[in-house]
Amino acid sequence: METTITPQETTMPEQPQKAHYWLQKLVGEWTYESKAKIEPDQPEETFSGTETVRSLGGLWIMAESQGEMCGDGGDMTAIMTLGYNLTTQRYIGTWVGSMMTHLWVYDGELDAAERVLTLNAQGPAMSGHGMAPYKDVIEFKDDDHRVLTAYLLGNDGQWQPFMTTLYQRQS
Repeated sequence: METTITPQETTMPEQPQKAHYWLQKLVGEWTYESKAKIEPDQPEETFSGTETVRSLGGLWIMAESQGEMCGDGGDMTAIMTLGYNLTTQRYIGTWVGSMMTHLWVYDGELDAAERVLTLNAQGPAMSGHGMAPYKDVIEFKDDDHRVLTAYLLGNDGQWQPFMTTLYQRQS
């Protein structure tokens, strides 16, 4: 029996491609300010923090955030990984936070203008019962400013924004 091996399977280590270079724009030290409206009948909450993003071999980024938590204002730490899968031609990643036990798994794509990365995920429903579809949209305004908008798919089938985070590069 003959086995077919693709070029991606024979190249070790893999070399960064154009899609990986886009992720390197995230590398650096950032401050952020978030606004979130978790409950429709509650006021919007504001919280802030810092984020350190580093490259892992030019193929992945790892972002560690530290700051205030929405709600009670306690401290939180979160880690996000993002990469690009050459086989599926999709951006992939994970997100974990010190305030929950759910591992968020991302799957997404970059827009044609290469400014907006949309990441889809499943996570705990805000109702507290079951899982729900979410998406995080990362948009670069310029090299030193980006916005992350988090959306939840509503019962009406429309994406509802519930959190917006503004990032500013420090270095």
